[in-house]
Amino acid sequence: QVQLVESGGGLVQAGGSLRLSCAASGRGFSTYVMGWFRQAPGKSREILARINKSGAITSYADSVKGRFTISRDNAKNTVYLQMNILKPEDTAVYYCAADMGSGVWDGWGQGTQVTVSS
Repeated sequence: QVQLVESGGGLVQAGGSLRLSCAASGRGFSTYVMGWFRQAPGKSREILARINKSGAITSYADSVKGRFTISRDNAKNTVYLQMNILKPEDTAVYYCAADMGSGVWDGWGQGTQVTVSS
């Protein structure tokens, strides 16, 4: 079982940037596919980005493509989400999760709140 802790959220003006971090506990991080998700009030959770085990392959939701970048540092057991050109509609709680090989996202943390003011 992996435990994930997200950090780096906050209040930012539209057009600004934030960098989220997700720290994983235990061994095995380098064998996990990692993903970033968000959930806005009244909306379902959506996947924003995913990154393969080595960090060489990434994919993004259309809503964030070109603005957000996912990366990972396996030596630090951490995955990042660099968010640029933030919009008010990016306001949500952001979560990371791990796919440990079963095709199921797991290890949900408490999330980190991102609020973008107009």
